[in-house]
Amino acid sequence: MAASVLRSRNYLLLGAMILMAGTTFAASNIYTFTPPDIDGKPMPLADFRGKVVLMVNVASQCGYTPQYSALEAVYEKYKSQGFVVVGFPANNFGAQEPGTNAEIKTFCTRKYNVTFPMYGKVSVKGDDQAPLYQYLTKQTPSSIAGEIKWNFTKFLVDRQGNVVQRFEPAVTPDSADVTSAVEKLLKK
Repeated sequence: MAASVLRSRNYLLLGAMILMAGTTFAASNIYTFTPPDIDGKPMPLADFRGKVVLMVNVASQCGYTPQYSALEAVYEKYKSQGFVVVGFPANNFGAQEPGTNAEIKTFCTRKYNVTFPMYGKVSVKGDDQAPLYQYLTKQTPSSIAGEIKWNFTKFLVDRQGNVVQRFEPAVTPDSADVTSAVEKLLKK
């Protein structure tokens, strides 16, 4: 009888270990992720450790596309203080980002003089949602989490890699809401 109890306990332990191995990894901050940049090379978000980061899902054929100018202006204004904007092209809404990474890069640099870092095209929602956006929409505080509703949703990240605020698409990057939040984090 003791051997059968021991064997049952071992099976339970083995089952628990298998279940734990199959669970989804929960990231603690953005530094866990290493998506490819617009040229296809790995660009770890950990490269931005110690900086205030504004992460934005962007699109080239959206009504909000002119926000590229404001994103670049805010980046230029604060980058010397430890601020960076990072763009994540996404084609999830109205097929408004149909181009290849090379076409997106050309568009951004020629039309909007974008110099802030750009990542390769990702999916920000749906079955093929990128792991970073799974984290942003499901593992951040409830005031921040939630499905991405459209292009140019912005996530503000502190110097420790924690997502601290979310701005919906209509809130422009150069608005007082965004710039005051950036300035507050830069002072910390």
